[in-house]
Amino acid sequence: MRKEEKAQIISQISAQLEATPDFYIVDIAGLNAANTSTLRRACFEKDIKLVVVKNTLFTKAVEALNIEGAETILEVMAGSSAVMYTSTPNGPAKLIKEIGEKFGKPVLKGAFVQGCSYVGADKLNALCNIKSREELIADIVALLQSPARNVISALQNSGGSCIAGLAKTLSEK
Repeated sequence: MRKEEKAQIISQISAQLEATPDFYIVDIAGLNAANTSTLRRACFEKDIKLVVVKNTLFTKAVEALNIEGAETILEVMAGSSAVMYTSTPNGPAKLIKEIGEKFGKPVLKGAFVQGCSYVGADKLNALCNIKSREELIADIVALLQSPARNVISALQNSGGSCIAGLAKTLSEK
């Protein structure tokens, strides 16, 4: 491969990393054509981009972007590697777990999600439990609405008549 081609590939990887900073590094070596097709189809349906990369070119792209905390993830760049780019932090982890149970592959090598590095297949369950930004916002809204719901519920129940009677008595005095 010529130097110009390598530079072009590095710039493509850099552009993809800037567009989707969360990525998973997986090992898909050994999957047959049918299983690879199933994996790619599942990735497409879940809006995950699966790309087989050259380890050195991916490493150079990450180093060129100077992504803080990503240097530890580069330790897993050995052997056959594929990268899953995503905008949903836990989507690839759930897919890896689902497809991995069926076919034995892909195997998680590492992930860089929401600014944190996860190295090793043992981190898969932790990655599956990560909540997306939208899920966290929904949880916060639910927590904020809870006290208001309790007050409204208390007013609407039988206790509401007591409160209404108390308010009437106070207004008469």
